[in-house]
Amino acid sequence: MEDNQIIDLYFQRSEQAIEQTDAKYGSYCFRIAYQILTNREDAEESVNDTYLAAWDTMPPHRPPLLSAFLGRITRNLSIDRWRSQNAEKRGKGEFPLCLDELAGCVSGEPGIEQKEIAKETVALLNRFLLERPETERKVFLCRYWYMDSVQEISEAFGFSQTKVTTMLYRTRNKLRKALEKEGLL
Repeated sequence: MEDNQIIDLYFQRSEQAIEQTDAKYGSYCFRIAYQILTNREDAEESVNDTYLAAWDTMPPHRPPLLSAFLGRITRNLSIDRWRSQNAEKRGKGEFPLCLDELAGCVSGEPGIEQKEIAKETVALLNRFLLERPETERKVFLCRYWYMDSVQEISEAFGFSQTKVTTMLYRTRNKLRKALEKEGLL
């Protein structure tokens, strides 16, 4: 079923919307959640929460790209779940490691101007990624959006783990310099 048809089902408040969403995007959402949570049951709960959030959001919101919309909801819900489970201790898996790697580029401190700074940062990040060569951009997104391990990325791209680690290190440094240049860091 096409995305527009699935979205129309949400607007009609048809239970088929959830079934069709699960059929088309269930494994995609599960992969995102599992990479963050590293627990099958928690990942499944996050996916179910994603469907509920999509149900609550549509209508009135009509997402232009359903996969990105669902992926973002899943990722945010999974991160929230991970944070609540690991409030006092570090968890296992790739998520804490990814956060540590990006700590030098992204500040987690909330402030008064946080929304405006966040918009500027997102715009800069989008421009930054579009300027990167395709392989570098894909490796960066695999690591920091999908939370893939360095080993998984090296296998997917046919690179050594050292090459992936070096590529990520250099890309983070370029990102840090771009953020500093714009006064966002």
